[in-house]
Amino acid sequence: MNLLEVKDLHTRFHTRAGVVRAVNGVSFTLEKGETVAFVGESGSGKSVMALSLVRLLPPRTGEIASGHVFFKGKDLLALTEDEIRRVRGRQIAMVFQDPMTSLNPVLTIGRQLTEGMQMHLGYDGRRSRQRAVELLEQVGIPAPHKRLDDYPHQLSGGMRQRVMIAMALSCEPSLILADEITTALDATIQAQILDLLTSLSKSDQTSYIMITHDLGIVARMTQRVNVMYAGRIVEAAKTPDLFANPHMPYTWGLLASIPRLDEETKEQLTPIEGAPPDLSSEIAGCPFAPRCRYARAICSRVAPSLLEVAPDHLAACWGTQEVEGGGWLRGHDWRADQQTPVQIQSPTNA
Repeated sequence: MNLLEVKDLHTRFHTRAGVVRAVNGVSFTLEKGETVAFVGESGSGKSVMALSLVRLLPPRTGEIASGHVFFKGKDLLALTEDEIRRVRGRQIAMVFQDPMTSLNPVLTIGRQLTEGMQMHLGYDGRRSRQRAVELLEQVGIPAPHKRLDDYPHQLSGGMRQRVMIAMALSCEPSLILADEITTALDATIQAQILDLLTSLSKSDQTSYIMITHDLGIVARMTQRVNVMYAGRIVEAAKTPDLFANPHMPYTWGLLASIPRLDEETKEQLTPIEGAPPDLSSEIAGCPFAPRCRYARAICSRVAPSLLEVAPDHLAACWGTQEVEGGGWLRGHDWRADQQTPVQIQSPTNA
C-alpha cells in the first residue's frame, strides 16, 4: 500500500479579482521511503499543493474544492480539526519556504523545538531539550546549547532554515514536505543537509516530497519527478528517465534553461518565453499552448490528459500522444532546437 495517495485534488482561492484555481486535478502516489520532486516555475501550484495535503490553507480565502488525500489509508480531508492536528508534525512535517516568517519571533528556538516533542511524543522538559540539542547539532548549527535560548532574530537566514529542518525532524515523521529547504543555505551546509536527509530516508524509511527549482537536487535526491504548470501535473516520470528523455515541451524548456557543466559552450541559456497563465480565468486547451513553439490548433481547443507516453512515464501533451491526430513530437530532438532562436507559434496553427 502507498504511504500517500492523492486523487484529483482541486484547491481554490477566493479573492476580490475572482476565484484563483491554484491546483487543478493533481493526482500522484508516494511509497514508503521514496523521495518525489515537484518542479516548475513560481506560481505553478507546487507550494499550494503541499499546503493542501495538511490543510494549512488560509481559512477565509483558501478552499480545497474536491479530491482525496489518503495517508496510510485515511483520507486527511475527511478528518476533524483535532484529528488533523495530531497528524501534523507527528506523522507529516513540513519545512516552509520562508524561515523568516515561519518561526515565532517572541519564542526562543528551544521553546519552538521542544513544543512538538512534548505534545506528540510526551517528552518532559529535560528530555525534549536534550533532543533539541542533538537535532541542532545534526543540522550543522554550532554551539547548539547556547542557540536554544536565542530568538529567531539573533540567527542568520541560513541558521533559521536549519532550525526549521530540525523542527521537522524532531518527531520522526513518516513524511516530510520540504519546500525549497536549501534556498537560504550555502553550498557546504546544503550538502550536509541533503546527506542527512538521504541517510534518514535509508535508515528510517522516511518519505519526502521535495519542492524545488534546483534540478541538481532533483537529480541527486529523488526517485521520481512531477512537473507542474498552471496547477496541473504536465509530466511525471522516474528521475533518470525525465532527464534523459523528457516528452513535454515545458519540461524541455526547464532543462534548457539550466547551465551544463559537462559541456564547453558559449551559447546563452534558452529561456521559456512568455509568462504563466492567469489562474483566475478559465483556460481552454493546454495552458502552455500560448508559450509553446510547437503548438497546433488542437492545443488551444482541448486540454490534453495526462497519459502514458512511455513505460512509467506520463505526459499531458498532444504532440507526444498518438490520439486526436497527435504524436508529431514523438522522437523530436528538442536539444537541437536550443541552438536556434525561439519562435513561438500561434496555437491556431494547424
